[in-house]
Amino acid sequence: MALSYLQIEDLTKSFGADVLFEHIGFGVMEGEKIGLIAKNGTGKSTLLNIIAGADTPDSGTITFRNDLRVGYLPQSPSYPGGTTVMDACLSGDTKESRAVRAYERAIKRGDGDATTAAIQAMDNAAAWDYEDRFKQILTMLKITDYEQRIEQLSGGQIKRVALAHILIDEPQFLILDEPTNHLDIDMIEWLENYLKRSHITLLMVTHDRYFLDNICNKILELDQQGIYAYQGNYNYYLEKRAERIEAENAAVERARNLLRTELDWMRRQPQARAHKAQYRIDAFYDLKERATRRYDAGDVQLEVNSTYIGNKIFTAHDVSFAWGDKVILDSLQYTFARYEKLGIVGDNGVGKTTFIRLLLGELQPTSGHFDVGTTVRFGYYSQQGIEFDETKRVIDAARDIAEVIYFDEKHQYTAAQFLNKFLFTARDQQKLIAKLSGGERRRLYLATVLMRKPNFLILDEPTNDLDIATLAILEDYLANFKGCVIIVSHDRYFMDRTVDHTWVFTGDGHIKDFPGNYSEYRAWKDYHDRQAAEQARAQAKPQEKKNYNTRDRSNRLTFKERQELEQLNQRLEQLNQEKADLDALFASGQTIDDVAAKAARYEAVKQEIDTAEMRWLELSEKQN
Repeated sequence: MALSYLQIEDLTKSFGADVLFEHIGFGVMEGEKIGLIAKNGTGKSTLLNIIAGADTPDSGTITFRNDLRVGYLPQSPSYPGGTTVMDACLSGDTKESRAVRAYERAIKRGDGDATTAAIQAMDNAAAWDYEDRFKQILTMLKITDYEQRIEQLSGGQIKRVALAHILIDEPQFLILDEPTNHLDIDMIEWLENYLKRSHITLLMVTHDRYFLDNICNKILELDQQGIYAYQGNYNYYLEKRAERIEAENAAVERARNLLRTELDWMRRQPQARAHKAQYRIDAFYDLKERATRRYDAGDVQLEVNSTYIGNKIFTAHDVSFAWGDKVILDSLQYTFARYEKLGIVGDNGVGKTTFIRLLLGELQPTSGHFDVGTTVRFGYYSQQGIEFDETKRVIDAARDIAEVIYFDEKHQYTAAQFLNKFLFTARDQQKLIAKLSGGERRRLYLATVLMRKPNFLILDEPTNDLDIATLAILEDYLANFKGCVIIVSHDRYFMDRTVDHTWVFTGDGHIKDFPGNYSEYRAWKDYHDRQAAEQARAQAKPQEKKNYNTRDRSNRLTFKERQELEQLNQRLEQLNQEKADLDALFASGQTIDDVAAKAARYEAVKQEIDTAEMRWLELSEKQN
């Protein structure tokens, strides 16, 4: 029987007059993988913060199972200045992390006495496997410089360090707030596979629909200040949510019809009011509330035309660029076509954003140049572009760009009307920008980009912090956009819906132009990877001679290989004896001369044993 890991009861949270959620309750059982979905500004991150203990509710209770190991990944992890990758990953308060921290610091200082004590502590805490695990996880997350300071890392690297920190401690229950933000696609797919294979219990907020669909077996929706549960993946949730809203709208319509009758009853002569049944009066007000309730999707409506764009867009003439020894572009030749929609993918740091800055003229190529058409009007939505005066209201930020936005005879909007299409109600438009959530800021930023009437949209990571409803409408808008589009994104679903071909930045200045969306590229790549692997296995597989029921002589050990195998047997015996002697020395508690050197030798012996055993296995299989 599955255990209860978490129980939420009667939870309420508000900020001033704005109620985020009221009297909500739900449970999380062992093994469940739950996705939490809601519109921006309705309290997703606040709810996770409350559950993780980083915020407090107005009322209600949160109960975890006793001794449950919980890991929490906030949306924007932060660390004090001067923190190294090693410090961040080993900042937990477990006996293993304390022992590994002390051991690593003692080795780094070369302090003999401290190293002796640290080795003893590592043995007492059984922390050697813990050290191996944290180095293994960092390697899988492509983090190799343990001494690098956090402030020198990109947003994606910081997210990976924070992720490594919580995975190292092997929590039973993970709380993740937008875990895919700032991660490149390879890292997202690695995390997706890790969570799918793991028996870990999960509660997460994410806008990545493939991630949700492939991992989650339950969806919680925060809507209308309440919570709704759906036992299934994201696609199941979409189907059942539509049925729920249809049923609720039908109930509202029935309530409205009944309200007409009750309203006539309530409006009868006032002197008869005293004789009316109080229960029916109370029921009338409850009915009135239900009849006036609105159930709408709250979608962003982007009915905005682009300005005219000519046939000449841009041409890259032998463009090269490098940061020192790191080559970003190597002799790029390309002519961009009218109405082209290009997606760009690649690992963090390979130059995706640098290419965009070169195209916009923010950077100058090392050699070559871009020739941009005279009718091109860029609209750039960047990762770092959200820079508002936080003392201003939302409506002021829009009016600073234009009081009236004119697209054509049929599409003219005041600043207030335009913001309303982005879900900013009249009340929301009077809010200070400082009071907006991260997703609301992104939505406002997108509105200000489109207010400038671009005909060439460049979107650099547009999906970070936007809710799923907004993303769906943005996807529909881009599909009908009469202009050019370049999108840099890690959101595979978003890319699949919006681009017609894909540039893959492979590193060292090389770009692969694939004629399809990301999923089509990935399927092509996986197929060719499998073909290459099968070919390599076929070449390595021993071939049988046609006329003999024996192995090919070429597959037998050579004289030198037989000698090597004998030497490996002797060497492994010596290495294992040396390791056993060092284990006994470290466990003896006696004073050790040159303890730092012996500890370093211990690590080297383990590595030599691993290498020798792999070679021994290779030769042994060939011998059999």
